[in-house]
Amino acid sequence: MPDYQTAGEKFSELLNLMAQLRSDDGCPWDRKQTHQTLKAFLVEEAYELLDALDSAQPAEISEELGDLLLQIVFHCRIGEESGTLSADQVISDLANKIVRRHPHVFGGAVSPDADAEMKQWSHIKAQEKGDQPMSALGRLPRSMPALARAQTISKRAAQVGFDWPEVEPVWRKVEEELAELKSARDHGDRQRTAEELGDVFFSLVNLARFFGLQAEEVVSQATDKFIERFKYVETRLLESGKTPALSSLAEMDRLWDQAKALKRGSDNQR
Repeated sequence: MPDYQTAGEKFSELLNLMAQLRSDDGCPWDRKQTHQTLKAFLVEEAYELLDALDSAQPAEISEELGDLLLQIVFHCRIGEESGTLSADQVISDLANKIVRRHPHVFGGAVSPDADAEMKQWSHIKAQEKGDQPMSALGRLPRSMPALARAQTISKRAAQVGFDWPEVEPVWRKVEEELAELKSARDHGDRQRTAEELGDVFFSLVNLARFFGLQAEEVVSQATDKFIERFKYVETRLLESGKTPALSSLAEMDRLWDQAKALKRGSDNQR
């Protein structure tokens, strides 16, 4: 096993630095922060880390991990000052949870396969709640990105057997939901249209899960692709002294097709 003594020492230094920042002689901005005021920064740093992971650049990943860790240390320090929590408590609770939820690693139990391990993990988590009834779906924050939340929920339902046995019924479900969406729209029912559109998204999320893909990620990639192609259209129009607002749809469609063809040609040369 690796020796993490140095990392532990550096973490202690980080806690001390945060304590100094929050002291009377520290930074005025850091001193006035609260759990609530830091929420936006926590979300921002998490998304910046996700971008860094996509870049696969170790230096960038390391920097963004550090920025996210800073947010955690910040919250720990605020908790210590109010006497509600501490870094020691956070780390101890986490370590205990890791050991408790992995008896096949730390408790000498038989090691299950990945699917069985997830079911065991869910069972142990439910037991931790004591007598409180808990859904197999668990609790996910509504502020979580919608597609990621939908995929996690559908995955948890599948883990307890609420799932299609193969992908073909999923295809049919997508087609069914699209037909219901069209019907709602044809009848001019705005509320039902919104509900049916949501059902289409959820059925597509299930399809992504069957394909082994992350819906949030593939939609993000599609958005990036749209941005790249639209910028190509804007650039070509600008060269002609035009803007999208002063161009015809037919002209923009032609440039859009050019952007698609150039991308395909670039991919084929790799």
